Amino acid sequence: MSQRKIIHIDCDCFYAAVEMRDDPSLRDVPLAVGGDGGRGVVTTCNYKARAFGVRSAMPGSEARRLCPGLVTVPPDMARYRAVSQQVMAILREMTDLVEPLSLDEAFLDVTDVSDCRGSATLMARKLRARILEEVGITVSAGVAPNKFLAKIASDWQKPDGLFVVRPEDVDAFVMELPVEKLFGVGEVTAKKLYGLGIKTCGDIRALAPEVMIDRFGKQGYRLYEMAHGRDERSVVVSRVAKSVSVERTFSQDLPDRAACETVMASLVDDLTHRLTRKGRKKPIHKLFVKVRYSDFSTHTLERVREHIELPALDDYLPLFRELVAEGDRPVRLLGMGVRFRNDDAPVTQLRLFD
Repeated sequence: MSQRKIIHIDCDCFYAAVEMRDDPSLRDVPLAVGGDGGRGVVTTCNYKARAFGVRSAMPGSEARRLCPGLVTVPPDMARYRAVSQQVMAILREMTDLVEPLSLDEAFLDVTDVSDCRGSATLMARKLRARILEEVGITVSAGVAPNKFLAKIASDWQKPDGLFVVRPEDVDAFVMELPVEKLFGVGEVTAKKLYGLGIKTCGDIRALAPEVMIDRFGKQGYRLYEMAHGRDERSVVVSRVAKSVSVERTFSQDLPDRAACETVMASLVDDLTHRLTRKGRKKPIHKLFVKVRYSDFSTHTLERVREHIELPALDDYLPLFRELVAEGDRPVRLLGMGVRFRNDDAPVTQLRLFD
């Protein structure tokens, strides 16, 4: 069996990062999202606020006591969800094997991905750079042979960090790990472990597995396995890909429709590469194009095209020309993609009466 390559991507202080991106005046102040008013609780805070001891889930009153200059903004979940979707879409361009854990973190299994010469480290670097450039926030990444180690690694050099645990480094890496770093070890379990004189994974490894199972039941065996750097959990994909798309944001706006059309050929090439790389045999149902103008207004157009195996530039040009009727509006972003037919959905029309 080939050695698994898992990447864990974790957005740095996600809600606060989105707020600082959208309002540059918030970048140089200690910032908390949530925690306003008498009973509010801090949802996320930036690293300037963390330096004062402010933490998520802390009552706003305590946060302001620790950090008198704290600036608070109310959470805007709809905006964070939209940014999260952007991040996840970039991850899914690398592989379909993406398991989101929340709005701001996900596991990727890149074992069989050939991009970046098959190097998971280079893939993580590429994903971090793309998210910074296209979404405008930083993410930290951990690369390791399993989920447990990848998640710990992504936290190792936060913020804006990349840490790699190579298979040959696993033993040395876990020996010194504090037990609190283990998945599922909260205050209560940590206290119990400390009571047994167990502070690191090395201490757990010195024991027979029966001792751990006797004291902690099923969890004891899991802790014993993790202390040896083992975690067989697979990356679980909960959604079937319904579409594939590519898009490009331009550092300088494209001046007009003609300029857009010259760029479209390379976008179609990217799309073809993605469709063939993933070895999909799903039938295409629709083609779509997307345009964002310099004023940030975004428009999409899709049309049913059932009998196309791999779309070419000539398949997209008519849609693009229909969407961009005015030829001289500057374009900031250009995208295109396909939607697949859902063969699992019932295709027969249901009768109203039996």
